[in-house]
Amino acid sequence: MTRAATVLAFDFGLKRIGIASGDTLTRTASARAAAMVGRHGPDWQQIEREVRALAPERLVVGAPYNADGSEGTLTAAARQFAAELQRRFVLPVHLVDERFSSLEASEQLKSQRASGERRRRIARADIDSAAAAVILGRFFRGEAHESP
Repeated sequence: MTRAATVLAFDFGLKRIGIASGDTLTRTASARAAAMVGRHGPDWQQIEREVRALAPERLVVGAPYNADGSEGTLTAAARQFAAELQRRFVLPVHLVDERFSSLEASEQLKSQRASGERRRRIARADIDSAAAAVILGRFFRGEAHESP
């Protein structure tokens, strides 16, 4: 029997960092509460609480690329964030192309709201964490392309 390994994913942003978790057995992803980013950077205490609570075996960070595949304005910052995750938690970190993940996440949330599956309004933090779930889904489908 294959043992499930927990994976934690991040959708890096300058205001919020979306977070999602999943496991390698079910290969499903669930959005978690987003971490805020302040003047001094990410809320590392919240991120550390998530890592401690879920004890993941690996981490995934969305790498922001432009539609044409070139590096986006946030790509270097996302790589730095991924490197800091690796340094702080001594876990393997994988980068996954996050192109259009926020758009995909927004559409999923709107669909859930329209169907009645979701009742409360959709906040930016909800979209960020849903985007992290999209990124994690891509990782489970084998779309990880590099480490920081």
